[in-house]
Amino acid sequence: MKIVLTFFGACLKAHFISIDVWGARVKRYFMTSAVFLAAALAAFLIVPGAGASDNSLELVTGWQSPPEELLDVLYAPQLPWVWTAPTGEYLLLADPVLHPSLTELAAPMHKLAGIRVNPALNCIHARHGGTSPRLVQVDGGAVTSLDLPEGAEVYGVVFTADGEHFALTVGHSDHLGLWVGSVGGDLIEIEGIALNPLIGIAVRWLPDQERLLVLRIPERGLAPEPPAIPAGPKVVEGAGASARSPYEARNLLRTAHDDDLFDYYCGSEPVIIDPSNGSVNVIGDAAHYYNVEFSPDGEYILVEYLTGPWSHEVAWWRFAREIEVRNAEGGLVVGVTSLPLADDVPAHGVPVGPRSVAWRATAPHELFWVEALDGGNPVAEVPYRDRLMQLGAPFTGEPEEVFRAEYRIKTWQMAWGAEGGTLMLPQYERMRRWFFVWLLDVDEGTARLWYDGDVGDRYGNPGSPVFRQLPNGQRVMRQVGDAVYFSGNGGTEHGDRPFLDLRNLTTGETERLFRCDPDHYEYFKAFAGSDDRFVLRSESSVEVPNYYLTTLGEDIEAAEGEATRAATRVPITRFEDPTPQLREIEKRIVHFERDDGVPLSFHLYLPPGYEEGTPLPTVVHAYPREYSDATTAGQVRGSANRFMRIYGSSHLYFLLQGYAVLNHTAMPMIGDPETTYDTFVPQLVADAEAAVAKAVEMGVADPERIGVIGHSHGALMVANLLAHTDLFRAGIARSGSYNKTNQPFGFQAERRSLFEAMDVYIQLSPTFFADQINEPILIIHGDNDSNPGTLTFQSQVLYEAVRGSGGTARLVLLPFEDHSYRARESLEHVLWEQLRWFNKYLKGDGITTP
Repeated sequence: MKIVLTFFGACLKAHFISIDVWGARVKRYFMTSAVFLAAALAAFLIVPGAGASDNSLELVTGWQSPPEELLDVLYAPQLPWVWTAPTGEYLLLADPVLHPSLTELAAPMHKLAGIRVNPALNCIHARHGGTSPRLVQVDGGAVTSLDLPEGAEVYGVVFTADGEHFALTVGHSDHLGLWVGSVGGDLIEIEGIALNPLIGIAVRWLPDQERLLVLRIPERGLAPEPPAIPAGPKVVEGAGASARSPYEARNLLRTAHDDDLFDYYCGSEPVIIDPSNGSVNVIGDAAHYYNVEFSPDGEYILVEYLTGPWSHEVAWWRFAREIEVRNAEGGLVVGVTSLPLADDVPAHGVPVGPRSVAWRATAPHELFWVEALDGGNPVAEVPYRDRLMQLGAPFTGEPEEVFRAEYRIKTWQMAWGAEGGTLMLPQYERMRRWFFVWLLDVDEGTARLWYDGDVGDRYGNPGSPVFRQLPNGQRVMRQVGDAVYFSGNGGTEHGDRPFLDLRNLTTGETERLFRCDPDHYEYFKAFAGSDDRFVLRSESSVEVPNYYLTTLGEDIEAAEGEATRAATRVPITRFEDPTPQLREIEKRIVHFERDDGVPLSFHLYLPPGYEEGTPLPTVVHAYPREYSDATTAGQVRGSANRFMRIYGSSHLYFLLQGYAVLNHTAMPMIGDPETTYDTFVPQLVADAEAAVAKAVEMGVADPERIGVIGHSHGALMVANLLAHTDLFRAGIARSGSYNKTNQPFGFQAERRSLFEAMDVYIQLSPTFFADQINEPILIIHGDNDSNPGTLTFQSQVLYEAVRGSGGTARLVLLPFEDHSYRARESLEHVLWEQLRWFNKYLKGDGITTP
């Protein structure tokens, strides 16, 4: 009762404050505050059900299952995971393990500084690998099975640079083990090793490509026992801090016992293992290692480890840390820097001090990193945001500034050229959502803009560099002469057509070597031994995805944007269709316009046996996205030529029950990045009106039988459309956020705080308009949602607000589930709930359960 009353009091306080400051809207907020107070109790005493209405569904409890035809698709065999050797001459395949049981999700789990930890394996909770690993030779397709113990799962694969050997992270019943093999067929387990992958890369090859650097679990005794009673209250304190990113605070440490558990489970010990003789050499004391990496020449080790005390306000990647250089035996050479706890990072900003410290790939032992020049604050007015720094051996001098960037450097996209001092350095301009890619020569001290563009422009996106590994394992851009290979999605108004290009480093001109066939969806996977052979993944709406060895031939005449080289292909794999019943589903990309002329599109899916011109009950699925201009907002996403599979609790299962589905329905929010959400609801309504009008005009959708469904930000969309339009007969909102005032320092691309744009936060929060939701709404949420923006109580409050206002609502809370749903019991039940809801309110099937 104490907890309930505390929450009750918090709601009361929040909404009396609302009365004081919300001026003209005082009547609505005072009225809805009573609903919030009732929701405080409902948050703990909730019983899923429908609102008071003669049209409501009967209350059904207990786990339910959808029809067999849906289960046949849900549990159909999966296509294998594929890892590609660096040379492209071998593929390693494993069959994914999906759909854990609810018992597994309910097993002991610790929330530790941003991680959900499975204490049994010392890895991420409820994560699985793949079974039945096998090697496939690209030339000829020969298959070699890898003999692992029954039930063992492959979690990760790391090849040597020459592709001849590999290390496997293997899940056993009580630990993650290390196995080492060769393409010749040998596979051995390294005895006595339990890997710890929680906060650092657990397995790497040394530069000699013969030995392994491993983070293993040290000798540590039994896990700390929880105290009989808490050591004290949960306390946090702040003074004068700036707002943090709205998406960082999840699964944080809460108690002193949590601190002890983080110490225990996240600590590791770096060792060097020689698979040829099984020797194990410890090169450092146990600590909380974030990064341990040898220099390209193998003489030094870059070490980053976390230091306490552990914060209860941020995740582990914001903890204080030490960055050091050690010698090859693990002895300290120099401390590079000590980074303090980063608990005061501005919203959408970066920490101050060195970030992304790393070895230069093309030098024996040089360190590079980036530092903020704006205090990490993206709204600070400064001439330069970041600078690139360099420090060479013996690492005791002052770091040198190499380059100043006008905009924020995207460190994870930086890439070294294959020769000389070439460094590709991308920047991002926040205000225009624009990217700039610079080419630096860090040896010569030169820098120039290579290319730039709109981040949202799918049609003009140049793709990303293709990489290769040097003999020491370092990754560099793959070049031929003065040109770099690029691969990309190749967006077009007809759907994606992936490509492989050569982009000249000097002129920026491109040569298109390969482009996806218009009737397929194909993309470059990896080069296979030489620059004229590569592995291609190819599929179509009726052809199973398979891998092909593709050889580029002579130059050919081609239209602009098409391939300039002939290509032949030979099959590598011959996977079979696990769900042939889905091949009867028809897919089209449909173009239309919003009333203001903004071009839009959706992917139309039609059920098996559809007769042209027959209006159907229709499900609209979408996810609102932000754009700077109408041109990019209307661009098509995806391809109608993808081989259709249906996974998890997807809305596409409605197709097997006679519904039409509008998928990837464009719901763009267009405007200045600073003020896009000022017009969120009007634009959302305009987008939905245009999509519905087009589907009705085509004779596909029955205007009296259209439903809308969305997940997360899409759930916010659903509730707003039900509150502000009469387009839809019913809606399904999953794992959503319905009151943005609970995220006072921003959400999605909104950068203003609640206190800077209070009315905007309120206007797009459907909880405040719940009395206008007069269509039935099914609200589904994981009962253990760790996403800070979509905590479970958001759905509980919306449910009570709709129900208490006389609307029809049903709330389904899935035990042990996070933001997305994984357990087989949960998936089956969600499919049952969704189908049952729309069968009732779109098809009018009464209350008969499916």
